[in-house]
Amino acid sequence: MRRDTPDDERRAAGPTRPAPISGFPEWTPEVRLVELHWLDRIRRTFERYGFCSIETPSVEALNVLMAKGETSQEVYTLRRLQADSTDDSDARLGLHFDLTVPFARYVAQHFAELVFPFKRYQIQRVWRGERPQEGRYREFTQCDIDVINVDQVALHFDAELPRIIHEILSDLALPAWSLNISNRKVLQGFYEGLV
Repeated sequence: MRRDTPDDERRAAGPTRPAPISGFPEWTPEVRLVELHWLDRIRRTFERYGFCSIETPSVEALNVLMAKGETSQEVYTLRRLQADSTDDSDARLGLHFDLTVPFARYVAQHFAELVFPFKRYQIQRVWRGERPQEGRYREFTQCDIDVINVDQVALHFDAELPRIIHEILSDLALPAWSLNISNRKVLQGFYEGLV
């Protein structure tokens, strides 16, 4: 008696029709060229301000990702379909949903090797297991900059970051946009003034 193989079953089911996966964009070459051009301009601006590039793995330990709170409910976890053993180590991994958690892990792991204040940028893909909608994707490229220090971060960095964002958005000549800056200390001072 002959057993059907997975390839036999696929052939019997008929041809697979290509279809996009909702929330996972796939650009035409023309749009991809624009995206690469924008990313290059963003990267050059970050570097002009003294930020260094790092790249972290696409996956992190699941317990690290889950520690972030409400966003951690949107994690894509990894599982091998052809698992041939009881080793479930891959099941404890998830795709990162932002670059903050991997950056925190990176700094903790490489603390003794870094020079502080540490100015880093990351431009990488991230994944969120949320329902896609207009302007919200499950997979997207995040451009992230941070300055961290051992004790306190100098106040001039608080002014530098919005300046960088303003420069990038102006350079890309995007349609009308605004940059809103908030600080809890302003609200805290207002309420303390009422007492």
